Amino acid sequence: MLQVSVLREHTEAVLAGLAKKHYKTAEADVQAILTLDQRRKELQTTRDSAQAEANELARQIGGLMKAGDKAGAETLKARTAELKQHTKAADDELTQVEDALQQTLYKLPNLPHSSVPEGRAAQDNEVVREGGQKPELPADALPHWDLIKKYDIIDFELGNKIAGAGFPVYKRQGARLQRALINFFLDEARDAGYDEVQPPILVNEASGYGTGQLPDKEGQMYHDAKDNLYLIPTSEVPITNLYRDEIVPVEQLPIRNTGYTPCFRREAGSWGADVRGLNRLHQFDKVEIVQITQPENSYAALDGMVAHIEGLLQKLELPYRILRLCGGDMGFTSALTYDLEVWSAAQGRWLEVSSASNFETYQANRLRLRYRGEGNKTQLLHTLNGSALALPRIVAALLENNQTEDGILLPKVLHSYCGFEKIG
Repeated sequence: MLQVSVLREHTEAVLAGLAKKHYKTAEADVQAILTLDQRRKELQTTRDSAQAEANELARQIGGLMKAGDKAGAETLKARTAELKQHTKAADDELTQVEDALQQTLYKLPNLPHSSVPEGRAAQDNEVVREGGQKPELPADALPHWDLIKKYDIIDFELGNKIAGAGFPVYKRQGARLQRALINFFLDEARDAGYDEVQPPILVNEASGYGTGQLPDKEGQMYHDAKDNLYLIPTSEVPITNLYRDEIVPVEQLPIRNTGYTPCFRREAGSWGADVRGLNRLHQFDKVEIVQITQPENSYAALDGMVAHIEGLLQKLELPYRILRLCGGDMGFTSALTYDLEVWSAAQGRWLEVSSASNFETYQANRLRLRYRGEGNKTQLLHTLNGSALALPRIVAALLENNQTEDGILLPKVLHSYCGFEKIG
């Protein structure tokens, strides 16, 4: 959530940033926020003045009663009653204004970093670098949805029977490969200095608002209305919310956490060839890395996170590329995002397997996540997260890129984790 002080003091820069993200109602919403904030201040002044006058009158009434001036005391009591009515009216309107201000602030996306390229969609993203070697497959190479049937390692029909489309059942070597990848990613994260946590996969409404999934992504999240709990779309949500309403001692910074969870997304409106097989699921496994840092260190931290994820792809021997997302393709809460994609040889296209983002103070402002800086003054921290990694498209690329007549050869780094060297 953007800070009102930033909107007030840097209005033109805010509008330029929102335009870069192609936010259509920027001027109207920013003006509404500034107007509501001004009204909030006026009401607070009115309420505080009335309360101060009432307190002074109470002191005077006591003096008049002691002096035997009952008539004078009654006159001041009548004025005190009027002030109480004014105070209540001001409080009632203040509650409404503060709620309207909060809801309008929730609508505004984060401002993009100065390095974010202009653009509206994925084709406008900037390729930062590429790595690895694209494999040359025979003409009869199979896409992963045919390979999983051939080797009987993932069953979409069973998943559909149990839950519905987008909920696959992993079997035999497929299940073992899933577990191997999760353990490999977690071990690599721990070796890189991240502390492992195992958070809940259900979160309350405050957690959804804290990291910005609510209200922006409410329609994409599975919601249990009875208990008002949400299935997480990413472990970023519970891991970052561990520090909601906290003032973190500076000596504990940076905070570096990693965690594995299943993730759940409704993916409403998704259809077509691009979502076939493992390309887009309602439930999938992912290992996440999260950092909380002082503002001056956050972009160095982001570079380190991207390097860590890139190292995973190199160890998996997958061809990859790193993209800096343009303003129109960025997430709602992000100030700067790098996507990492792997080459899917049988499909002949790039598949996104990770996003690494710096949210600057946007989430921290919602979370009231702070530290004490110079002069012992509380300041907002910066939050970051990255997928390290999401499994489905990694599995798709591993299957397609490494297929041979004798089975699917796995990268050496997974042999000890899997307990086998090839599928088939």
